[in-house]
Amino acid sequence: MAITTGAIQKLENEELEGVLAHELSHIGNRDILISTVVVVLAGLISILSDIILRATFFGHRDRDDRQGGGVLLLIGLVAVILAPIASTLIQLAVSRKREFLADASGALLTRFPDGLANALQKIGQDETPMRYAHSGTAHLFISNPFRGKDGVSWFSKLFMTHPPIEERIKILRDMRV
Repeated sequence: MAITTGAIQKLENEELEGVLAHELSHIGNRDILISTVVVVLAGLISILSDIILRATFFGHRDRDDRQGGGVLLLIGLVAVILAPIASTLIQLAVSRKREFLADASGALLTRFPDGLANALQKIGQDETPMRYAHSGTAHLFISNPFRGKDGVSWFSKLFMTHPPIEERIKILRDMRV
């Protein structure tokens, strides 16, 4: 676990405590294990759809079977296209839910949900661009590291690794420990 110098400079002690409790909760909640299982299952879905496509493509060589082979080939092709999209959406949905769990667990750990809520509010309002953030490391940040999140469509929200900060703050403010 690491803390950026920007977080140390901009956050109060209670806010840093909330952020650290959130990150430690990921460890306590075994989120890496859950993520690994989800990734393996998503890969399995993709592999099975590929096997179905190959079986339908190469499995119907007899002239008697060619009439139904086109339909099976079409089903296999649709499965190959949709399976990776569906598995990615499932992975991201699980990731977002685990963020809510880490927020709640961190609030229980510190007994002060406002610390994390205040930190998230500061992080959300900060306009400083993240130098080293890219899509491959976005899930490692406590919030979405990309700026300019105004007007995010429902379709874009499907592919976010973190739930919206406003929603997280609202839930944390409603907590009474």
